[in-house]
Parts: sequence; structure tokens; C-alpha cells
Amino acid sequence: MRDDERKETWDEFRDLVNMSPAALEKWLASEESQSAGQHKDGGESTGHASGRRILAILRTKKGDLSDDDYEHMRKVVGYIRRHLAQRPSGDVRDTRWRYSLMNWGHDPLG
Repeated sequence: MRDDERKETWDEFRDLVNMSPAALEKWLASEESQSAGQHKDGGESTGHASGRRILAILRTKKGDLSDDDYEHMRKVVGYIRRHLAQRPSGDVRDTRWRYSLMNWGHDPLG
């Protein structure tokens, strides 16, 4: 990945992932987090697995991030943007829509 692509990805990721590592870790341990999203064969949801990966990325020094990390960051940016465009009407505080976004590191109320 070129340096300019890394910078753009970093900036977008840091703009959209608005949960701190501590807040994301606490969220991922909650029942609401573990029940949100699409589950494969009754296992962990895609979003929950992504949240664990995001947590690792947030705790890694920028200079130590791999191309694979940047690819995941791009996936996160795309997911958050698509999901935000599907915001339901009304209060979203206790919705699966919000919980799913939070698994990806973005709290729309944050």
C-alpha cells in the first residue's frame, strides 16, 4: 500500500472509529455486543470479530501497522459509512443498528 493510501486510510479510520480502546473493550464484553450482527453457525458475529481486530489496531503504534491492518481499516471505514447511511428514524439508543455500529468501533451517539 502506498504512503498516500495509508495516510488517507488512517485519517478516515481515526475519524470514524470514535470509541476509545477502553470503551470498545468494555462494549465488546457486553451481552448486547455479543448478540448484535450476523452470526456464522452460531459463533461470533462478523462485527464482534472485527471489533476485536479494531481494538488490536487501536493499541498498535501507527508505525507498526501492517498492510493487512490497513486493509481491515479500509473495510471498517466502508462498513461504518454504509451503515450510517441506513440510519433508522427515531431514537436509536437501544437498537441493533447502533449496537452493530458499536461493534465496528463507532458509537453514533458518541
